[in-house]
Amino acid sequence: MYAVIKTGGKQYKVAVGDEIFVEKLAGEAGEAVTFDEVLAVGGDDGIKAGADAKAKVTGEIVKQGKNKKIVVLKYKAKKGYRRKNGHRQPYTRVRITGIA
Repeated sequence: MYAVIKTGGKQYKVAVGDEIFVEKLAGEAGEAVTFDEVLAVGGDDGIKAGADAKAKVTGEIVKQGKNKKIVVLKYKAKKGYRRKNGHRQPYTRVRITGIA
C-alpha cells in the first residue's frame, strides 16, 4: 500500500517504512507527525484519488535539520570581484509508520 502526500509545497509517494526528507517541520526527534493532506491512496484494490482518498499518513521524526547559516563566498582575482551568496534549506527526516 502506498500514498501520495503533500507537505511543504511538494508531493511525495510514500509507503510504510520509507524515510523521506521534507521541509522543516515543528517538533523534535522521536515525535509523531500526521499528514492530513493525502492526494491518492493505492493498494491491491486499485487507486483512490481526490475526495475518495480519505486517509491519514502517520510518521515519526527521525532527525531534525538545523538552521544553516547563509554562506557568502568572496573571490578577488587579478581582474574583477565576485561574490556568491549561498543558501541551505533546513530539512526534516521522517519515517512513515502507518497509512490508515
